[in-house]
Amino acid sequence: MPAVETVRGPVDATALGRTLMHEHVFVLGTENVQNYGAGDWWDEEEKVADAVGKLRELAGLGVTTIADPTVWGLGRYLPRIQRVNEQVPELNIIVATGIYTYNDVPFQFHHRGPGTLVDEGPDPMIADFTRDLTEGVAGTGVRAAFLKCAVDAPGLTPGVERVLRAVAATHRETGAPVTVHTESSIHAGRTVVDLLGKEGVDLAKVVVGHAGDSNDLDYLMELADTGAILGMDRFGLDIINPTAERVATVAALCERGYADRMVLSHDASCFIDWFGPDPATVPAMQPNWHYRHISEDVLPALRAAGVSDARIDQMLVENPRRYFTR
Repeated sequence: MPAVETVRGPVDATALGRTLMHEHVFVLGTENVQNYGAGDWWDEEEKVADAVGKLRELAGLGVTTIADPTVWGLGRYLPRIQRVNEQVPELNIIVATGIYTYNDVPFQFHHRGPGTLVDEGPDPMIADFTRDLTEGVAGTGVRAAFLKCAVDAPGLTPGVERVLRAVAATHRETGAPVTVHTESSIHAGRTVVDLLGKEGVDLAKVVVGHAGDSNDLDYLMELADTGAILGMDRFGLDIINPTAERVATVAALCERGYADRMVLSHDASCFIDWFGPDPATVPAMQPNWHYRHISEDVLPALRAAGVSDARIDQMLVENPRRYFTR
């Protein structure tokens, strides 16, 4: 079985075990932290210690791997993740490359790339993503193992389309699998599988992220019938879709034979600065949005809804392993 790159080096794919396919460790605006965090709401040692505690707790529940799709736009900083993972060696952390945007590409690409002032061949994003996958990220020696991009409510803007096409080109070159953040209210998954399919991406290597925000079974089966994997990956974000409804949707899809095309997760983090600096804000706003929710609450609910342990293992163990096996 091939090896999968993780923060602590390559791991045999058979050793990934129970895997949550969409969890962040930190979601941070790097410039926000640098300019307004230090000495105020950001204490590096405190935040690292807090992350270590939360990830140890997660590992204690039997989760052995998380896929962390934190890329440019979400504050990826691997030296901090390395520090955390050194203290939680029982947990594999798989990291991603790509760009997270709902609209434009970052300014560093506005004037570089096809059709811009500096048009010198292939999109420079492709070389950056490929380097992260084949050589390592920013001199850390840590290789990314998958690609991440996004299509949200604004839809397929020119910037978003450019990132998706660069991700597709990198997939063709490296074979790396892809995870795409999607906005289910506009059925953005359709846009994703259509564009990536036309770009030659193996849709069996694509997770349609946040598909589980929707309870529209026809839409979800349509996506899964392309071969793509449904990211049922926001358990605990009850403000978007309550847990009971998410559970019912997963159970219905399992009953219809789609357990082999779903993965489970929370899209949670140890700390996210999107809701202000107070770490108590997220628990007060969304009390179930944490790493323990699936293990403690969702799996018992799925079993009560008739989902067998074999199907649960399919979603948590076998599907992630297949996704990361090139």
